[in-house]
Amino acid sequence: MLPLTEDQIRNSFVNASKGDAKRAQLPELDAVPWDRLDYLGWQDPKRPRQHYVTVELDGAPATLLLRGAENPPAKKLLCAWCEDIVDGVRAASFVAPLGGESGRRGNTVGTVICADFRCSRNVRRAPSSFELRTEDPALLAYHREQKIAGLRERSAAFVRAVAQGSGVSGK
Repeated sequence: MLPLTEDQIRNSFVNASKGDAKRAQLPELDAVPWDRLDYLGWQDPKRPRQHYVTVELDGAPATLLLRGAENPPAKKLLCAWCEDIVDGVRAASFVAPLGGESGRRGNTVGTVICADFRCSRNVRRAPSSFELRTEDPALLAYHREQKIAGLRERSAAFVRAVAQGSGVSGK
């Protein structure tokens, strides 16, 4: 992911008012490992139910306001974006107001994402022996590239659906 500035993120909200975008508490952008991320996700420290994700969509940043539980339930769920379940890491349900008129009427769409937004790390981890039974470096690299591409496609599809106000995400 290319490094982003505060202004780029604040101007890229697709489902929040300008006031909501202005009030959003951004992470310390200088400390973000941009080269290891496929999207930027964070929780607002002042409002624990407010979460945000910034995804590259058609070459530009697109940021979503998400609402989640303050303390997500301790259940193992399959993340809809990285399609991973890793011991010790939980996925949580998030709801995004739709963009445009549909969102202003209160319509939302939900998804399940890693609660700590660690999808980029999950798709880059070495596959377990159960997932892939080979030590061929080329095959392992291909497997990782496919997981990264899938994460980018699924996260962009969700953001696109929210931005269009349809709430229907597909590949």
